[in-house]
Amino acid sequence: MHERGRDGAERLLLPPGSGGDIPNNPRLPVLLHRGAVPSGDPAAAEALFARHGWPPAWRNGIYDFHHYHPNAHEALAIVEGGVRVRLGGDPGVTLDLQAGDVVVLPAGTGHRNLGASGRLLVVGAYPPGDPPEQFTGRPGEAAKAAHAIPATPDPPCDPVTGAAYPAG
Repeated sequence: MHERGRDGAERLLLPPGSGGDIPNNPRLPVLLHRGAVPSGDPAAAEALFARHGWPPAWRNGIYDFHHYHPNAHEALAIVEGGVRVRLGGDPGVTLDLQAGDVVVLPAGTGHRNLGASGRLLVVGAYPPGDPPEQFTGRPGEAAKAAHAIPATPDPPCDPVTGAAYPAG
């Protein structure tokens, strides 16, 4: 399912388990905010996330292998460059993200860098809670993820708008 919310954010509900070893989130949509942060200003992205209760955690890129966090939601602000990402494992949804875009991934949502342009800089943030675990679809992870994903509290809000996080 792909729709646009009243706030302008795109919402993508990825089917659970559609990515093979990547479970995705059975209830919560991915949010995509185009042009939500100033290009080239990582401090502005960090301030936006912090203002809405999502403490900034890192500045870096996006891994070039499928991975997901079964116990944490993640916000990614593209502040420099551009990147093509695959969400939801293979097969999944491919998005082209540019500086200024923010994508919010509910717990269990697979993501992978398929190629970057320019110097890629991403600011990552997570809502308060347990430190994020990283799974890649290795044997034994699916059973742990099946328990961790529904046990993860819903995000306190959308980290871009501060509004309630939508359910799928």
